[in-house]
Amino acid sequence: MQNLATELETTALEAIIDGLTQGLAETAVTTMKAQNYHWNVTGMAFGPLHDLFQKIYEDHFEAQDEIAERIKALDGHAEGRLAEHLRRSKVEECEGKLPAEQMVAKMAADQELLAGTMAALAEASEKNGDLLTQDMAIERGQVHEKFAWMLRSHLK
Repeated sequence: MQNLATELETTALEAIIDGLTQGLAETAVTTMKAQNYHWNVTGMAFGPLHDLFQKIYEDHFEAQDEIAERIKALDGHAEGRLAEHLRRSKVEECEGKLPAEQMVAKMAADQELLAGTMAALAEASEKNGDLLTQDMAIERGQVHEKFAWMLRSHLK
């Protein structure tokens, strides 16, 4: 089984870079969404939600760099345009002002979506023999699942 970027076949590289690019777009949109929620959350749970949204956007900001650098290691183009991230992402921007409960529910759904994107990337990476991307995707998926659980816990 191959596991170095220089050893991957062209079709494998394209599939993996496409999955990474999808993950980068969704991570970028979710970063800004979490920061928006951090700035605008109100209500009785302001303190813990303000802190949780900050943890999410700080984590995701660092993850964007990790994902982009993996794309570059595979000799791909790391997209940096916000318009392109918004076009590609399955995560949608927040429209207008929301109550805290809706922010939490939407962010939990976004984290679940991101976990699914990372799981698909892990599967594609395994199929194509890219163990390094597979490992990164699994780790990111676990982070997103944990954030989803933490957010859902606020809704019970």
